[in-house]
Amino acid sequence: MATLIAPSNHSPQEDAESLRKAFEGWGTDERTVITILGHRNSHQIQQIRRAYEEIYQEDLIKRLESELKGDFEKAVYRWILEPADRDAVLANVAIKSGKNYNVVVEIASILSPEELFNVRRAYIKRYKHSLEEDLATHTSGHLRQLLVGLVTAFRYVGDDVNARLAQSEADILHEAVKEKKGSQEEAVRILTTRSKAQLIATFNRYRETHGTSITKKLLDEGSDDFQKALYTTIRSFTDHVKYYEKVVRDAVKKIGTDEDALTRVIVSRAQHDLKSISDVYHKRNSVPFEHVVAKETSGDYKKLLLTLLGQED
Repeated sequence: MATLIAPSNHSPQEDAESLRKAFEGWGTDERTVITILGHRNSHQIQQIRRAYEEIYQEDLIKRLESELKGDFEKAVYRWILEPADRDAVLANVAIKSGKNYNVVVEIASILSPEELFNVRRAYIKRYKHSLEEDLATHTSGHLRQLLVGLVTAFRYVGDDVNARLAQSEADILHEAVKEKKGSQEEAVRILTTRSKAQLIATFNRYRETHGTSITKKLLDEGSDDFQKALYTTIRSFTDHVKYYEKVVRDAVKKIGTDEDALTRVIVSRAQHDLKSISDVYHKRNSVPFEHVVAKETSGDYKKLLLTLLGQED
């Protein structure tokens, strides 16, 4: 369930004019920016961007970048990009940082085949080279094989599964992932080629056979980037809502909030399943997610996140 419920009767021209007025005078009227952009869905925001450019011969995104600052500016920027373009930016930032390939795994594992293809197309348009090319340049070994395989996959999306195959591949994953005795290439092959339904059947078979989930105790302090990416891949396919709940839980429990992770989840899931993520967070941690967001953030950044969560500050 989404947390964003956009009005059906908005006028892109009126919204563009109101935003222009918010930029004029001494200082920016951030409340108007939040009131408009925080209550519009992706399609409506793209209409506003086009209307703004037609009326004022100016790029709305560039104007917002010049008017806003800090975490608020970054959140607004990521919110108003088209979803595929946003994911392309998130993937590029993750690759260039060299330390958060989980973001790439999220995108590749959670999006539909068509959505992932659109991200790859947006990436090429923005950066003039492919997502898989950048991943191959910045990684090596099994991590490279896994990430390139994930982003280039175009998976079957039906419900058909092969029970015998699920059993045999559960055994392969046990040897490769848990015992670290088998072929890592085989683990990569399974995770990058099988449909979501087939993978879930394999993970379920693993649990039935071994009495525990495949991700249980998969990570420890010595885990490398490849093992972390394996873990994220399996979690994302198994239950991406619970996976995202862990992302935001980790983001707010650190000494110093991880604003990038918090922003990423809220802006990317507000039109999809952010309500479900919030509900799982509340159930697991006995505190409403919006209360934690309000406590861990401040200013206009806090107001925007709460608006996207369906709350008003």
